[in-house]
Amino acid sequence: MPDRPSADLEASHIPATIRERLSGSYEAESYVSDFIYGAIDGTVTTFAVVAGVAGAGLDERIIILLGVANLAADGFSMAASNFLGTRAEDHAREKARKQEADHIARYPEGEREEIRQIFWEKGFRDDDLQRIVEVITGDEKRWIETMLREEYGYSAHQRSATRAAIVTFAAFLIVGAIPLISFLLNWLTPVSMADPFAWSCWLTGGAFVVIGAMKSRFSLQHWFVSATETLVLGGLAATIAYVLGEALKNLV
Repeated sequence: MPDRPSADLEASHIPATIRERLSGSYEAESYVSDFIYGAIDGTVTTFAVVAGVAGAGLDERIIILLGVANLAADGFSMAASNFLGTRAEDHAREKARKQEADHIARYPEGEREEIRQIFWEKGFRDDDLQRIVEVITGDEKRWIETMLREEYGYSAHQRSATRAAIVTFAAFLIVGAIPLISFLLNWLTPVSMADPFAWSCWLTGGAFVVIGAMKSRFSLQHWFVSATETLVLGGLAATIAYVLGEALKNLV
C-alpha cells in the first residue's frame, strides 16, 4: 500500500488536477508567502519592542502602548512597501508586454526568430521546432505571453498588489499581536499573571516555530531547520532589544 505522501503526489498528477493547477485555481497560494513574511516581521518587531521595554523595567501599559503603535505603524509601512513593490513589478511587466506587442507588429520575422532560438535551446529541432514556432506565433496573445515568460522571466500569473498588501498587513497585525497577549490579558481581565513577559516569551517562541515551519514550504529546508532558524533569529533580535533596554533603563 503506497504511503500518504506518494498517494498525494500521484493524485496531484492526474489530468484533472493538473488542469486545475495550471488554470490558476491555485492562485491564492501565491499570497501565502506574503502572509508568512508579514507574520515573521510583525512577531519579531513587536516582541523586540516588548523585550526592550521590559528590559528597561517600564510599566506594562507602556509595553501595550508601544506594541500597538508598532503593529499599526510598522505593519502599514510593510504593507505599503509590498504594495509599491508589487505595483512596480506589474508596471514593468505591462511595459514589457507593450514593447513585445510593438516589436511583433514592426519586426515579426525577428520576433519569430527569437521564438525559434528559445525553443532550439530547449532541444526542439527540425519539424518539431518549426511546428512549435508556427503554433506560438499563430496567436499574438500566446506569442506575447511566451516572450514574457521566456525572455523576461515573468510568471504566468499576475499578482494583485492590493491583495498582497492586505494579506501582509493582516498577518502583521494578527500574528504580530501574539507577544502582547499576556499583557493585554493582565490589563483587560481580572486574570493576573505573575510574569507576563515570561508568558510572552513562550507564546512568541511558539509563533516563531510555527511560522518557520510554514516558511519551509518555499525552500529546500527541512521544516525543523527552518523553524529553528526563525526561532533563533527572532530570539536574537529580542535579546538585543532586552539588553539595550536593561543597559539604558537608568536614562528613563
